[in-house]
Amino acid sequence: MRWEPGSGPDCFRPMRKIVPLLPLLLITACNQKDGQQEQPGVVSNIVDQTIPEVRDGPTPANMITPIEPPPSIDTPPPPAAPDGLIPVGLQGRWTGMDERCGDRAADLELSIAPDQLVFHESVGTVKAVRTRDDGLIIVNAAFTGEGQSWTRTLQIRPSADGRTMTISNDGTAVVRKRC
Repeated sequence: MRWEPGSGPDCFRPMRKIVPLLPLLLITACNQKDGQQEQPGVVSNIVDQTIPEVRDGPTPANMITPIEPPPSIDTPPPPAAPDGLIPVGLQGRWTGMDERCGDRAADLELSIAPDQLVFHESVGTVKAVRTRDDGLIIVNAAFTGEGQSWTRTLQIRPSADGRTMTISNDGTAVVRKRC
């Protein structure tokens, strides 16, 4: 005799409805706490515990002040760039004031190397650099990009704190922030 699904004694028919529920019944049984009832005031989970409100006290009148001031470490200024190269203070990554640092698709992204200006869609090879007494840096560069070549003179004015700079080109000025 051959057994086929749906055939067999009628006593197995109720079991067919229970078998799919067995995993759920096992999980429920495993989550029982060995017959223990929850007791009031006993915390079974640290997350359930409430933290009392903590307030800072008044600042003590006898605050400890250091006897010695922190040591001053003399760090030499960055070396000046040789003639014809972009100063060290301008080198690095820059982007537009409203753009996110690290966004390689940002329109105003700029990487400055000692001898190159790498913009979003063009690269300028530095030909000459002049620094004026008022802090303005004038860069002559030969650019290539999108199948074209051109030369341009850029005027770069770094901010006093070095966090921003303004680049002027053909009467248009753009402010960028350091990344």
